[in-house]
Amino acid sequence: MPWCAMDPVSALEEPLKKVLGPATAKVMAEHLGLHTVGDLLHHYPRRYEERGQLTHLADLPLDEHATVVAQVADARLHTFASAKAPRGKGQRLEVTITDGSGQLKLVFFGNGVHKPHKELLPGTRALFAGKVSVFNRRLQLAHPAYELLRGEDSSETVDTWAGALIPLYPATAKLESWKIAKAVQTVLPSAQEAVDPLPGALRTGRGLVSLPEALLKIHRPHTKADIEDARARLKWDEAFVLQVALARRRHADSQLPAVARRPKQDGLLTAFDAKLPFTLTEGQQKVSGEIFGDLATEHPMHRLLQGEVGSGKTMVALRAMLAVVDAGGQAAMLAPTEVLAQQHHRSITEMMGELAEGGMLGGAENSTKVVLLTGSMGAAARRQALLDLVTGEAGLVIGTHALIEDKVQFHDLGLVVVDEQHRFGVEQRDALRGKGKQPPHLLVMTATPIPRTVAMTVFGDLDTSVLDQLPAGRSPIASHVVPAADKPHFLARAWERVREEVSNGHQAYVVCPRIGDEDDDPKKPRKKASSEDGAGADAEKRPPLAVLEVADQLAGGPLQGLRVEVLHGRMAPEDKDAVMRRFAAGETHVLVATTVIEVGVNVPNATAMVIMDADRFGVSQLHQLRGRVGRGSAAGLCLLVTEMPEASPARQRLTSVASTLDGFELSRIDLEQRREGDVLGQAQSGARTSLRMLAVIDDEEIIAEAREEATAVVAADPDLTHLPGLRTALQALLDEEREQYLEKG
Repeated sequence: MPWCAMDPVSALEEPLKKVLGPATAKVMAEHLGLHTVGDLLHHYPRRYEERGQLTHLADLPLDEHATVVAQVADARLHTFASAKAPRGKGQRLEVTITDGSGQLKLVFFGNGVHKPHKELLPGTRALFAGKVSVFNRRLQLAHPAYELLRGEDSSETVDTWAGALIPLYPATAKLESWKIAKAVQTVLPSAQEAVDPLPGALRTGRGLVSLPEALLKIHRPHTKADIEDARARLKWDEAFVLQVALARRRHADSQLPAVARRPKQDGLLTAFDAKLPFTLTEGQQKVSGEIFGDLATEHPMHRLLQGEVGSGKTMVALRAMLAVVDAGGQAAMLAPTEVLAQQHHRSITEMMGELAEGGMLGGAENSTKVVLLTGSMGAAARRQALLDLVTGEAGLVIGTHALIEDKVQFHDLGLVVVDEQHRFGVEQRDALRGKGKQPPHLLVMTATPIPRTVAMTVFGDLDTSVLDQLPAGRSPIASHVVPAADKPHFLARAWERVREEVSNGHQAYVVCPRIGDEDDDPKKPRKKASSEDGAGADAEKRPPLAVLEVADQLAGGPLQGLRVEVLHGRMAPEDKDAVMRRFAAGETHVLVATTVIEVGVNVPNATAMVIMDADRFGVSQLHQLRGRVGRGSAAGLCLLVTEMPEASPARQRLTSVASTLDGFELSRIDLEQRREGDVLGQAQSGARTSLRMLAVIDDEEIIAEAREEATAVVAADPDLTHLPGLRTALQALLDEEREQYLEKG
C-alpha cells in the first residue's frame, strides 16, 4: 500500500493502466503488485549507478567506469568470420573519438552495431560512458552507453547526463529496471500531489524534507545528498505511521475495563513461594513485580515476556497465574503443541504438589485444580475438564488449540498466557481472549530473544519485560560444528561422545528435520554426499535426514546396545506422552526426534544433543533446540552436523550459532539473514515486507524516536482529528487484513 495520503480525486489513485497502458500495467500488477500511480511512486530504487565525472581522454583510468564528451573522428564497420558466423557475416564497428587531449576507440559487436553505425558518424558530438579496458595495448570502451549532443542545450545535457545517478529498481525478468524507470518518469509529476502525513512541527523539528520532495529526490537524485535526504524522510514515514498505528492500539487498550487481580495475603501464591526449593533470580523478581503491577490495574495487561532459553519464563508466568487464582479468577496457558502442553501440565503440577490438588483428598487449604485440555483427550476426561472450567473448580488450565473451541467456557477468566506466540494465528489468540466476562489480562511469552527494535516494531502495542539472567544451577553449553562431508571421522567422534555421556549416566537427543514415513516421496531417493563430489551440491539435492531412518541406523550401528526411541508429531498423543515420560525418567538413553522437543521440554539429565542436517534449521530454532541440554548440574554439549562446504552461507550461519550462547545476538544475525518479514501481517518472516526503506536492525534510533513522537501525538489527539494527512496514511497502511491484526493483537 502507498504511504502517501490521497484525496479521492488525487492523481496518485489513478490506475496505472490509464497512465501507462493496459499491457505495462498488467505486467506491473502481476509481477510487482503495483496497481496505482501511488504504488509506483513508492517502488523505490534499490541502488544507484554512477556514470562518473567527465574525464579527459588523456587521463582515462583503467578498469574504472568513466564518462567522456568527445567527437567522432572515424567510424569503420568490419566484417569477419567467426564460430557463430563462419561465412564472414560477423560484424564489428570500431569508432574513434577525440576530445582534443587524446583519442579513444569504441567497439560494438554483433547486433549491437546497427544503431551506433547509423548515429555515430564522423563529426557527431556525444557523451560516452563505460568501463575502460585494454585491447592490443590500446585503451577502449566496449559497447559504451552514449547520448548524442545536439543544439544549444548540449552543455546542459553534458552536465546532467555525466553527473547523473542512475536508479536501479527491484525488477523481474518480465520487467527490466530501465522500463520501470521510464514508467516512473511518466508518473513522477504526480508526486507533487502527495499529502504529507507527518505533522509540520515534527517535520520541521527534525529537518526532514516534504514528502513530494522526498519522492522526487529518491527517483531522480542529482547528488548523493539528495538520496540521503529522501531516505531519511521516507524512513521516518514508515516508522512514524507504523508507530502511530501501534500507539492507537495501546491507547484503545488502556480505555478498556478489566478486573484488577491482586493476590491475597497468605494465599495460594504465598504458599507456592514457600515451597520453592530455590530462590528466584533478581530478574524473575523484577519481572514478576512488573506483571503484578499490571494485574492490579483496572485495564487489561498487555505484556510481552521474553528472555533467554532456560531463563525461567515459565516460573514467572506460573506465579502470575497463581496470583490471578488468588484473586478469584482463572488463568489459561495456551501452548502450541500437545507435547509442550503435557510437559507444562506435568511440570506445573509437580512444582505445585498438593497445591494443585484442589477438591481432592490431600489437597492443601489454598489449593486449586490444574487441568489439561487437548484435542486428543478421551471423551470422559474432556467432559470433566470442561465442567471444572465452567464451574470454576479449576483455577488453572493448560491446553492447545482445544481451549479455543466454542464449547470451552470459563467461570471467570482473568489471565491468558500465550506460550511461543509466533506459533499462533491472530484469530486463535483473539478467540481465547474473548472468553472472559471482561477482557482478561494478556501475557505473551517467547523463548526467542528479540532485538529491541523488533520488539518495538512487531510488538509495539505490548509492554516488554526481559529475562536475561539464567537461574542458578544452569550449566554452560559447548557447541561445535561437525562437518560430516569434509571430515567424516568427526561424525564418528560425535557418536562416541554420545556414548560417553550415556556411560556417565546422562542422556542425549538426536534431532532430524524430517519424520521419514510413508508420506515421503519414494521417487526421490537419497543421494549420498561425499567430500569427493562436492558436499554442498549433494546436500541440496538429497532429502533431509529423517527420524525413522536415523534411529534405525543408530540403533544398529554406532549406538548399538543403547535404548533408542523416536518422537515426532504424527505419533498418537498417548504414545508421545509415554515416550517423554520414559525419557524424563531416564529409561531411554537416546531420543531421536523432530523439532517437537524445540521448546518447553525439560529433562535436566539430558546433556548432549546432535542436530542432523543442522543447516536446514533457522538460527533461532537451533538456539531453541540447544536450550534443551545443560538444564542440570552437568555441562551441555550441542553438535551441529552439516554437509555444507565451509565457505557456504549455511555453514557460516552454523558457525555463528556455535560461537555464542547470546540469544539476542543470534536473533540479530537471524533477522539480518531473513529480513524483517511483514511486521504488521501474519507472515513474520521472508521476502514479503511492509517496510520498503526502514531496516529494523539498522534504524533503531529512528524507530525509538518515532515511537515517542507517535505516543505524544496519539495522547493529544487519539482520533487524529487535526491530522487528516496522517489519518489517510494510516488508512493506506492498514488494509483490512492488517487492521484486523492490530485489533486482535
